[in-house]
Amino acid sequence: QVQLVESGGGLVQAGGSLRLSCAASGRTFSTYAMGWFRQAPGKEREFVARISWSGSTYYADSVKGRFTISRDNAKNMVYLQMNSLKPEDTAVYYCAAGVSGSTVKSYAYWGQGTQVTVSS
Repeated sequence: QVQLVESGGGLVQAGGSLRLSCAASGRTFSTYAMGWFRQAPGKEREFVARISWSGSTYYADSVKGRFTISRDNAKNMVYLQMNSLKPEDTAVYYCAAGVSGSTVKSYAYWGQGTQVTVSS
């Protein structure tokens, strides 16, 4: 069982940066792949980035080169550094733990989400 709590969302101007954090509970955190997803109003939840237990990363094309996912297994933390933010990045961002992959079904545990709003 893993519990996830996101933080770090907020309002930022286009071109700005935010760093999202995800705090995980559970002694098996380091064995899970971790992902970030986002959901804009009226749209389906979409994959943003993932990181394996060993640190391998993968990104959606829409954020590649602007976002960086990282993890600290000693602290049970996952991060999403978001640079050069665009208005289309506005969404609720969710942290998830699972067996890896880029689909919602690949992840069994989810946080409550944190709102990111990018103004133009």
